[in-house]
Amino acid sequence: MNIEKQIEFDKVRALWSSFAITDGAKEEIQKASLCLSESTLRKLQKDTTDARELLKKLGTPPLTNVTEMKEALSVAEKGDCMTPYQLERTRNVLVALKRLKEYLEKGKVYENSLAYYAENLDDAPQLREEIITKIRGGAVDDFASKELSQIRNRIIKCEEQMKQKAEQLMRSHKAYMADNYYTLRNGRICLPVKKEYKLKVSGSILDKSSTGSTLFIEPTGVTKYYEELQLLKIEEENEVYRILYTLSAMVLSHAPLLRENLTLLEKLDFIFSKGKLSMDMDATPPAVNTERRICLQDARHPLMDKEQAVPLQLTMEEGLRGIIITGPNTGGKTVAIKTVMLNCIMAQYGLHVTCQKADICMNSSYLCDIGDGQNLSENLSTFSSHITNVLEILREVNRESLVIMDELGSGTDPTEGMGIAIAILEQLRKSGATFLVTTHYPEVKEYARKAEHVVNARMTFDRETLTPTYQMIVGEAGESCAFSIADRLGMPHDMLRVAIRAAYGEEAAKSYRFRGQDHAIPKDNTSKITKTKPQSKHTDLSGKYQIGDSVMVYPDKKIGIVVTPINEKGVLQVQLPGKKIWINHKRVKLHVAATELYPEDYDFSIIFDSVENRKKRHDMERKYTQDVIEYDIW
Repeated sequence: MNIEKQIEFDKVRALWSSFAITDGAKEEIQKASLCLSESTLRKLQKDTTDARELLKKLGTPPLTNVTEMKEALSVAEKGDCMTPYQLERTRNVLVALKRLKEYLEKGKVYENSLAYYAENLDDAPQLREEIITKIRGGAVDDFASKELSQIRNRIIKCEEQMKQKAEQLMRSHKAYMADNYYTLRNGRICLPVKKEYKLKVSGSILDKSSTGSTLFIEPTGVTKYYEELQLLKIEEENEVYRILYTLSAMVLSHAPLLRENLTLLEKLDFIFSKGKLSMDMDATPPAVNTERRICLQDARHPLMDKEQAVPLQLTMEEGLRGIIITGPNTGGKTVAIKTVMLNCIMAQYGLHVTCQKADICMNSSYLCDIGDGQNLSENLSTFSSHITNVLEILREVNRESLVIMDELGSGTDPTEGMGIAIAILEQLRKSGATFLVTTHYPEVKEYARKAEHVVNARMTFDRETLTPTYQMIVGEAGESCAFSIADRLGMPHDMLRVAIRAAYGEEAAKSYRFRGQDHAIPKDNTSKITKTKPQSKHTDLSGKYQIGDSVMVYPDKKIGIVVTPINEKGVLQVQLPGKKIWINHKRVKLHVAATELYPEDYDFSIIFDSVENRKKRHDMERKYTQDVIEYDIW
């Protein structure tokens, strides 16, 4: 059960961490937990108050991150040589320690207990000044030692002599040069000599141009200066390392003292971060008690805009264990119980609370069940998840716990949910824990009215404007205002009467006073589904036309005689002058039936068959023959 995330304390912790400067303080904030010692908690609260007072009077303390200095100290403790960069980071922290000590010294005027941490801060002035005088701009300063100063002067002089010699040779051998300036190749001065004059200039060829027409020659006269320069640079490097090792040894000798100071600096950063958070939230120091008493005056949710948040008033004196909060949806019930728990938790972390005045009891544990809670990955429904959380709460709860539950018993059958809600409340009441619960069940309101050490509370609602006022009144049961809201929003009165009758009976429906005007629900022009017209059943056409029927063929209106009746596809064969055609029955109309034109046993082959086919058929009737009769097949 992630309590911090459910009540949004994780966001408060993130905001708190943003005010810390050092990584150590940020880690401490992430690891911070509830303080269960009354004396320790009072000390933590006093530290936060003192930090805020110093911030108001002296401004932001000169803190700095010390992570890089810690790394530098580790290098020195291993006996390695610290780099100029690491020494500069060490110097910066020592300067910050000096300024922090001066800052705290000023706070002694106000008799602020935090100011006396200055007595324990040691900025190692000798080490700080030694680093300042010898390290500058990320390098060892020229005047870090007399020897280094002399060596660097000689290096400068040698480099000047090299340049002068090169320029002299350029002028004296101007005719042999491919350019008017000398150049550098791998840090060595070279003259750009034309290829054909390479023997005219004494020296070493170090490079050539891409075309090969120019050779870069280091003159013999310059080489001796270069060799001297290399020896001087070796001397410089040795002297620089000697100075760095000396400073590293000094840091090592101060390492235990420095680590103590860094720890103290991070501790002060942690304390001042609480003061900064208090100022940012415009919070106040709470009184702390162990008598199970919670009194919040003008409390607000710490993450809400102060100008928009409606102050919450809550008093739970010793002996009162539970509050059952009822009221309409969006009336602020959930925000109210979150506000109470958040302020209590913040107080027990040593933070100031977002109240005008507060007296908060210490709790050994904070337990809550808020939100939908549906867990798809574990295949748990909303109700199942709520019950799982509740059972976990009941396993952990004791008389020093603070419990909040939102929409108790929701997510299932209302009658059964109500019964479970009352059973959970009774179990919480017997445990002696302090609890705040929101619900809509009227039976739970009745339970709170009768149960010992439990009271009702309601969130107020403006029926005229249909808006919540976010005020909680302890001692009165609330109502959902569903009928009032539906009435004002235009639900027809007959529908409302049905709803009231179903909920409270006929008498309540008759006595209900409607506020809005009665009118029917207007019907909007909505889209309609276009249905496919059912296909007509297949008509049997087999007897419509007979062989020999005289028919008219459209659109040409030609007269023909039916050769083959209509088949299953609705097509028949018609004899026209000089040809037979297949045509759909819809393009044919009966002209004269065959029964009126021909005798009953008339041989239609006389009309439809050719003489040749008739002869073949006659032969087939008399004897075996290999002749074939050809028919038109559609």
